[in-house]
Amino acid sequence: MTIDTADYPALALLEFNSIAVGIQAGDAMVKRAPVDRIRSGTVQPGHYLVLVTGEVAPVGEAVDVGQELGQSALRDMLFLPNVHPGVVEALTGRRQPVAGDALGVVETHSVASAILAADAGLKGAEVSLLSLRLGDGLGGKGLTMFTGLVADVEAAMEISAGLCQEQLFKQSIITQLHGEMWPNVDSSGRFGAHFDW
Repeated sequence: MTIDTADYPALALLEFNSIAVGIQAGDAMVKRAPVDRIRSGTVQPGHYLVLVTGEVAPVGEAVDVGQELGQSALRDMLFLPNVHPGVVEALTGRRQPVAGDALGVVETHSVASAILAADAGLKGAEVSLLSLRLGDGLGGKGLTMFTGLVADVEAAMEISAGLCQEQLFKQSIITQLHGEMWPNVDSSGRFGAHFDW
């Protein structure tokens, strides 16, 4: 599926710890506001994600409705009125793996924070987004990986960590990733994939 990233100037994601509340909130969000696209579903460990894209005002209105309905079941959320096209590409499954001098890994407690980290890092530094993994196979965590020159990766990591501070689990910068490690990092990241599990 081809998606023109210019079609989606705003992106929002609400992460619920209740599937029932998440479905109810997603339904109310699209009934209230004319968003261009909604995607929702479960991720481990039993969380429900609702992602909407479109023009800024309708997406903002949808977020308000989702927050109002979600209340205590709302685990985390983000609203990006000017989402970086690289984030949209990563969410649609497109990847442009590029080995850089450094690899930056941001591990967050929530999916929404991983997307926020990716957007902030891409906007704030000359880095490439190697990977953006959300929830499944991560116990509900988010994982963002940047590559580029060491100074640029350091800048992206500082910006990302500053914005995701409350949801930040761990972060690391690896300079000159070993050649034998690169195929492991540049894959799906799932250990079982090496053995066709």
